[in-house]
Amino acid sequence: MAHSKSAQKRIRQNASARSRNRWRLRLMRDAIKEFQVAVAKGTKDEASEAFKTASKLIDKTAQKGVIHKNQAARRKSRMNAHLKTKA
Repeated sequence: MAHSKSAQKRIRQNASARSRNRWRLRLMRDAIKEFQVAVAKGTKDEASEAFKTASKLIDKTAQKGVIHKNQAARRKSRMNAHLKTKA
């Protein structure tokens, strides 16, 4: 256990940041799964809307530093490739 006040505060801050980051990751992954379902079963318009939603969440997650910007670009690129196969 940490002894100094600053170390105790740092532990509290790390715990809250971790929970916030896990929440953002969960939102992003859920949006990606919804997109995959829309591509597999839905119409082109539904898949396109799901892509827009997921893309925004991916960008926001990268902006907050939860994932790297290159990972965000890679995910969006692969999703766009799947969307094009739907056409």
